[in-house]
Amino acid sequence: MKVTNHTNLFGRRDFMRIGSLGALGVTLDGTLRAAGATNAAKKDLSVILIWQSGGSPHQDTFDLKPDAPKEFRGEFNPIPTNVPGIQICEYLPVTAKQADKFTILRSMKSKENNHERAINYLLTGYLPLSTLEFPSMGSVVAKQLGTKNGMPPYVAIPNTFPSYGGGYLGGEFNPFISGDANASGYKVRDLTLPTDVDWSRVDNRQWLLKQMDDKFRRVDANTDFDALDAFHQKAYDLMRSPVAKKAFDIQSEPEALRERYGRTPVGQGCLLARRLVEGGVRFVTVAKGWLNYDTHGDNFNTMKKVLLPEFDRAFGTLIEDLHQRGMLDTTLVIANGEFGRTPKINADAGRDHHNKAWSAVFAGGGIPGGRVLGATDKTATEVTDNPVEPEDLLYTLYSMMGIDPEHEFQTPIGRPSKVVNGGRMIPGLLA
Repeated sequence: MKVTNHTNLFGRRDFMRIGSLGALGVTLDGTLRAAGATNAAKKDLSVILIWQSGGSPHQDTFDLKPDAPKEFRGEFNPIPTNVPGIQICEYLPVTAKQADKFTILRSMKSKENNHERAINYLLTGYLPLSTLEFPSMGSVVAKQLGTKNGMPPYVAIPNTFPSYGGGYLGGEFNPFISGDANASGYKVRDLTLPTDVDWSRVDNRQWLLKQMDDKFRRVDANTDFDALDAFHQKAYDLMRSPVAKKAFDIQSEPEALRERYGRTPVGQGCLLARRLVEGGVRFVTVAKGWLNYDTHGDNFNTMKKVLLPEFDRAFGTLIEDLHQRGMLDTTLVIANGEFGRTPKINADAGRDHHNKAWSAVFAGGGIPGGRVLGATDKTATEVTDNPVEPEDLLYTLYSMMGIDPEHEFQTPIGRPSKVVNGGRMIPGLLA
């Protein structure tokens, strides 16, 4: 009679798969595996990236050309800000009152003019390749800096989108997905136990897992299991963490402040981002959705009725809120997209893709406010001063966070790959 060795069939990996938190319906999408990173930032800086997916029209926001021909300048008028000589769009009145705290960079440009490729380029610092997926800036931050206060290092609000992920670094450096902070009764799934599970059950399984883990360690020295152990423990710790529960508890904010941010995914997303940065998250993305700024038609109605009011309340209030809390020096806020929009208005009252020039806005992180860097020509078609490309943006961001932009990772086939493909510090940004 043949005797089956069930120990060999039922391995340690299988036990962890069915006996861990995942068996209780709790999943953390691998994001906390980044906790193994040990490198520390030279400057304890967090980043909030307000991602304007689709490409925001610079001529209708931060680089208006009121003297250009009508078919270029569009319908919007400039208004003064609280900094003499700096004007922005009339539909950004809240933001205009915070101009002394941010710098407008009017000279971004890109080599890509297709959404997916341009997004990938801007978020990774590499032109896309079909043979290798490069890690996003948030994933690089997660890999190099790890966690702080036990919080996930990289969070996407409300969701993850193409090119947000860890690329060849692996899924463990993908963002933690927060969900829509504007949803009624908002809760983060991965911090809440299923209704039919209580903590005594979780703790019992945790104890049982440890007993089995000790047994398997005596017969299995595979280092992959050590990483799995660490991930499991971090997932458990996050669920037990009062810091995480407090950070994600946006409903504890005063109603008046929530209204100031705006009851929109972007508004509540920016408020949640502030709370997460307070809790220790290093890199947060906030987006309305996928390609919302892709205004090939009806650009002006879409901008003035939806996109600009939402962005204005969220961005302007976030800057003021961070400043009042003494957090602006240690939080860098960037508003940016993958490219701009064409200066000349098309037959559908829209603007098309334009990678030759657009504007990005930077606030905090030690960057002086009340300034405009770079310039475009009289129709906002071409950059005429201080051109900045995606590599420069990532090189600067990494340097500010204490990450060596010349650092080399190893790809899965063992080839060296720098965290960013060249680049330089953006001239004048930190001056």
